[in-house]
Amino acid sequence: MFSKRFPWGPSPNRLTELLAAKRAAGVRVLDLSESNPTQAGLQYDRDAILGALALPAALVYEPQPRGLAAAREAVAGYYRARGLAADPAAVHLTASTSEAYSYLFKLLCDPDDAVLVPRPSYPLLDLLAAVECVALQPYPLHYERGRGWGIDVDGLLRAVTARTRAVVLVNPNNPTGSFLKSDELASLDRLCGEREIALIADEVFGDYAAAAGVAGTQAASGVEARRAAAGAVPALVPSLVTRDAGLTFVLSGLSKVVGLPQVKLGWIHVSGPPALRARAQEGLDWIADTFLSVSTPGQHALPRLIALQPTMQERIVARVEANERRLRSDLARAPSCRALEREGGWYAVLDIPRAPTDEEWALQLLQRDDVLLQPGYFFDFPDEGHLVLSLLTEPATFAEGTRRMVNRLAAA
Repeated sequence: MFSKRFPWGPSPNRLTELLAAKRAAGVRVLDLSESNPTQAGLQYDRDAILGALALPAALVYEPQPRGLAAAREAVAGYYRARGLAADPAAVHLTASTSEAYSYLFKLLCDPDDAVLVPRPSYPLLDLLAAVECVALQPYPLHYERGRGWGIDVDGLLRAVTARTRAVVLVNPNNPTGSFLKSDELASLDRLCGEREIALIADEVFGDYAAAAGVAGTQAASGVEARRAAAGAVPALVPSLVTRDAGLTFVLSGLSKVVGLPQVKLGWIHVSGPPALRARAQEGLDWIADTFLSVSTPGQHALPRLIALQPTMQERIVARVEANERRLRSDLARAPSCRALEREGGWYAVLDIPRAPTDEEWALQLLQRDDVLLQPGYFFDFPDEGHLVLSLLTEPATFAEGTRRMVNRLAAA
């Protein structure tokens, strides 16, 4: 009776079952996986946010497939403030980046067509592709000490088939925190031009470059200085918003830009050769006009909410950097473990002993120490030896959680 696209009846994994049992017993679990900014003890400007969502104009329904002009102009202004010449006419509002992926899979793929996605990466893409009857083909990221994470370009090329319609880039990647490099983009341009493949760039973490990071179109930062000293010369690519080489869709939204996932407002920016861009935007208009899902109050609030970006991001960056300093200091007590290099985002990937398995490490920490982390296989790491934690976690929780975690790892 029901569609085969849904993963009916999956059994909970052991970590989820143990967490539920702990919480049912009233145990205080130190959650080092917390990535929801509204649950991380951050200070918000309540009056400004609530005032923006209570504008009288929100009482009038004015459906527009791409979204209201003022809201799209606010998105373009956000990119212009980063030194990127975004076009408000190229902006399509969506209820979230998840919905943006759904729109793009509908636009680019017939059933059983394929999209290349990075490995490791955030697992939500698997579910979104399944709902759209699209096949995912992973391409590998590799890690080199002193140079960090990068795309295995040869591995990506091997993953391409006759049914590949798009390549997804998460820039910076979640959870590895790695930015796209200029030489990788050149290889992608050649591939996409020859095979008529689109690029989908998920840039939700684009504002959160490590150590002052990447600003605007300039790839000069503390991260780049360290890479240059290690002999890694390709520049980091901060955004694909203004590229013309091929059909490109850039995704972002308020969830990360202003730390407001509950407002449910994201966007797609379309760029590329004029004829392809026009055809893509016509298709997106058709899809959006079918659903008209973007909230009117959210659209009217967008100009005011996005104006909160500098203050909110300053608080998030301060939190992430302080937690990372504490983590690296604590890890000095566990010589068999280290935090891998991170160029951006708000996650840390730990390199840990390969035995026991990642899942067993996570289960031990939760069972014995009441500390919750995510094992590497949650993010499709291809081998054992990784734990993932969120640097957004409330500081007191993070400090005690990392102390217990390091004690457990150091004793191994």
